[in-house]
Amino acid sequence: MRIEVRGRNREVTDELRRHVEKRFDRIGRQVSEHAVLEVELSEERNPRISDSQVVEATLHLKRATLRAHEASPEILHAIHEVAEDLRRQVKRHREKRRKRHQTRQLMEGLRRRTA
Repeated sequence: MRIEVRGRNREVTDELRRHVEKRFDRIGRQVSEHAVLEVELSEERNPRISDSQVVEATLHLKRATLRAHEASPEILHAIHEVAEDLRRQVKRHREKRRKRHQTRQLMEGLRRRTA
């Protein structure tokens, strides 16, 4: 999986980049190596917004696009929440594909018996 990290209204340091890669490593093992993950780290500059650190992640898979968005006072917490949200989405997507495959195999077997 290829990971692209961008910053908007903030600088993306090597430490933040490593933290993002570490958090999304678990997801990378569950998807294809051709998948692309885009992570955007941004900061709201309005002092009235308490959850000023915003993280948006978009995972481009072969037949699906998964998105997650979180805001928090701490950037590391927002990264963690987005990673967990995407992990749940990837798990659900994989289970759906696996069930479809099993159902198609079952139906194919039934068709062969009746023919």
